[in-house]
Amino acid sequence: QVQLVESGGGLVQPGGSLRLSCAVSEVSGQTLTRYSISWFRQAPGKEREFIVRFRWSSGVPVVAAALKGRFTASGDNFKNTAFLQVNDLKLEDTAVYYCGASLHTSDYLSNYKSPRSVDYWGRGTQVTVSS
Repeated sequence: QVQLVESGGGLVQPGGSLRLSCAVSEVSGQTLTRYSISWFRQAPGKEREFIVRFRWSSGVPVVAAALKGRFTASGDNFKNTAFLQVNDLKLEDTAVYYCGASLHTSDYLSNYKSPRSVDYWGRGTQVTVSS
């Protein structure tokens, strides 16, 4: 079982940047290399939207096409922390941002853009973009 805790959200002006953190832990002590970490966001009244995923062992991020250039993700293996870097924030980026963990399987790779592909969720952190 994986536990995830997001942090780093807040109020940001348009054009600003933010780095969100996700502390990841595997309750049974097993390695996290079996998992992929993903970031989603959910704006009020909208469905949860895929942002980026990366495999914990390789760290190469795969970003949603519409968000490339402003979003990227990474992980610190020593601190068991995942990060989401967001640049040039826009009003429409206002949402609750969630990190998730999924066993890295062929089924996951076929469905990673869907929230249903995530096995474990954090509680989310609010990001509000406003002037």
